[in-house]
Amino acid sequence: MIIESCNLCPRECGGYRDNNIGGGFCGASTVMKVARIAPHYGEEPCISGEKGSGAVFFSHCAMKCIFCQNYEISHGGFGKEITSAQLAEKFKELEAMGVHNINLVNGTHYIPRIRESLLLYKPKIPVIFNCGGYEKAESLRLLSGLVDVYLPDFKYSDDKMALEYSGAKNYCETAIKAIDEMLAQTGDLRFDDNGMILQGTIIRHLVLPFGTKNSINTLKLIKEHFGNRAFVSLMAQYTPCGKAPEHKRLNRKITKREYQKVLDELFDSELDGYAQELESSGAEFIPAFDLTGV
Repeated sequence: MIIESCNLCPRECGGYRDNNIGGGFCGASTVMKVARIAPHYGEEPCISGEKGSGAVFFSHCAMKCIFCQNYEISHGGFGKEITSAQLAEKFKELEAMGVHNINLVNGTHYIPRIRESLLLYKPKIPVIFNCGGYEKAESLRLLSGLVDVYLPDFKYSDDKMALEYSGAKNYCETAIKAIDEMLAQTGDLRFDDNGMILQGTIIRHLVLPFGTKNSINTLKLIKEHFGNRAFVSLMAQYTPCGKAPEHKRLNRKITKREYQKVLDELFDSELDGYAQELESSGAEFIPAFDLTGV
């Protein structure tokens, strides 16, 4: 596959990509690279359940947030190349393990290849597209009918913060348009008898240090634009990773007071979903990117 001028993500960087060259912002060639394929137990209760979520962690990234907890693979590009046919076989292997779903983590820059894999084999369990929220609706439409659940971040209501931490222009407007497309594809939330998600969209938001105002305004935007059509997952797991320890406002975990202010807004807004425990932060919660299952 050759992409002469890549416009898959909102950056529209126009980079040249082929089977060997990754000339775009993400640094990825057109061959998928993966760092881990295994059951994962660190997601929301309706995703991980008791048997785990069948997570595929893709290497490289279209966002490259400076605080990314998966910095080794998102910025460093660590991983092993895998074909569309091989990934389809991995879906079958994960299914055989009994996982609740297939969880495609950070695959924005590989959407055409992921589509190929899902056309080769559509799992009998839900397929989740787990992403940073900075997506193009046109690219997401390539996954229409193939993805059952979208799990986007809504990181910022403050575009200046988005530019500083993720180099992402117009993040807020872009995320709203992307999530609108996700909701159009998945429709209403649907769960099985055990409370495991079958269909729908769950919007994640990670509270950042000194980011209370950003978080409160993000929840207000979610309520305004999406109401209760999607679940909200409020996350307290921020740990200084990547370049964050070098940043004066990102070099610590969030405080109990910061998190409580955001929790109060979540409860006042009457949004449905989940709120992580404040103790859920720490490097021990980050998966080992050691090519397990690849």
